[in-house]
Formats: sequence, structure tokens, C-alpha cells
Amino acid sequence: MSGSPIRVLVAKPGLDGHDRGAKVVARALRDAGIEVVYTGLHQTPEMIVEAAIQEDVDAIGLSVLSGAHMTLFKAVIDLLREKDATDIVVFGGGIIPDDDIPELEAEGVAKIFTPGTKTSDIVEWVRSTVGPATAA
Repeated sequence: MSGSPIRVLVAKPGLDGHDRGAKVVARALRDAGIEVVYTGLHQTPEMIVEAAIQEDVDAIGLSVLSGAHMTLFKAVIDLLREKDATDIVVFGGGIIPDDDIPELEAEGVAKIFTPGTKTSDIVEWVRSTVGPATAA
């Protein structure tokens, strides 16, 4: 692999305090050689986007279990557009109804992982979507 390693910011937006899934994904990405910045609980979309830009990440992974996914994902996407940072890929997971996924994708979310997704599938998706081959 040439060039810089993939950098992913993993964030828990909103008031949801359940972060086990985010930590499991962050660890799987890290163990696969991907650099991970974990921002912790209760992050605002503004805090997430600012951290992503400051940390020069390739992707943002959002974990939402609170039911506020439509608002939170859209806010992050809108802020990335405002900051001219649309090169940062947004993906996420959590308790997100299947019916909401097409709308999130239409807003600009690259991928939604639902409960039960294998961490190896998430790692492979990140590598193939934001890896060096896609940056060329």
C-alpha cells in the first residue's frame, strides 16, 4: 500500500449514550491498519465536521441509535458542503430503518451498516471506497 494510511473519524452525534458499536467498529478499523480518530459521546454535527477537517480524515463514520439519524446525518453532510469538504466520505450505522436508507443515500451518505453487519465487511468497504485506489 503506498501513500498515507486511510484516516477515519468515528463519532457519536447527539444525545445517544450507547457507544459499544462505535468502539467495536473503531477497533476493527484500527486493527486493519486504518488510522482512527474517535471523538467520543455527545458530539454535535459542528464538532464532528470541525474535527474531521482538523484531523484531515478521509471518512466520517457516524453511529446513531437514538432515532435522530435523518437529522444528524443531514446536518453533517450539509456542514461538509458549507466547509467545501465534500471529499470526506460519510458512512454510518445504528438502528436505522431500511426505509430511511435510500433517503440518507440521496442526501449523500455513502453507506449505512445495520445491526449484524460483520466488522470485516465494514473494513473492506472502507478500504475499497476511501482507500488509495479511489483517491487516484
